[in-house]
Amino acid sequence: MARVTADRYGTDVLASDPHRSGAYAHRPTTTERPAEPGLVVEEVATGWVGAVVGVEKSGGVHLVVLEDRRGATRSFPLGAGFWVDGKPVRLTAPARQRPASGPRTAGGRALTASGSIAAPQRRARVARASRIWVEGRHDAELVERVWGDDLRVEGVVVELLDGVDNLEAALRDFGPGPTRRAGVLVDHLVPGSKEQRIAERVRRGPQGAHVLVLGHPYVDVWQAVRPERVGLRAWPDVPRGQDIKVGTLRALGWPHADQGDVARGWKRILGRVRDYKDLSPALLGRMEELIDFVTAP
Repeated sequence: MARVTADRYGTDVLASDPHRSGAYAHRPTTTERPAEPGLVVEEVATGWVGAVVGVEKSGGVHLVVLEDRRGATRSFPLGAGFWVDGKPVRLTAPARQRPASGPRTAGGRALTASGSIAAPQRRARVARASRIWVEGRHDAELVERVWGDDLRVEGVVVELLDGVDNLEAALRDFGPGPTRRAGVLVDHLVPGSKEQRIAERVRRGPQGAHVLVLGHPYVDVWQAVRPERVGLRAWPDVPRGQDIKVGTLRALGWPHADQGDVARGWKRILGRVRDYKDLSPALLGRMEELIDFVTAP
């Protein structure tokens, strides 16, 4: 009886390299793998092991952000130099796909990021005369992230104040009225603050009935994001006189040398916000009140 032995080379010894593919490979070929969220990878040079939490672009270079089991994050250039399940991979940017379904009620109805029942797909409503104003771009981006779908359905435009110091002048130019309301979201609206004094002057002014100024207690809207989303138990207490954004990035161990680092840091924080549950109730309630105010009949 003929003896049968395993032939690791096959009938064509030039068809493949048995050292780089197949069951006997000890130098396996690097394969491409999309950096999908949740994929656990090891960065070979440092030994860092973590789950993919996102892909971002910085200085023209695509980076993959990995989060380890303790919640710490590091960014590495997208490409080769990673292992998945003990095999070398070249990470690529994941294909942009619109989710077939998002959060839903127990009955199966689609929800927006704010937790509202999603309206049927249709064109955004023609913009109302009423407006919601926020202090800066980061505030506007966070509002868009969570309430953007709701605001488009309602036809509400969000505009920038570039600081609450400009509020009274902006209101004079805007000319609020019964059908032209202004809702204003202010940072650090606490008793005794400059913001509180400005809000009170507006309320007592001749157009105060058509303006609603509300705010959260945080010095910056960054702190309205739940700190657990970036691996902190609480946001750092940045001493008075220090830039709160720079101090926050320093506490996180993220780059903080210049404005570019601040911008990239904010994008990483914003990228961790999935829906309203990732925000403080102190912001959620105020935004819902403002939307109700500017959309009331």
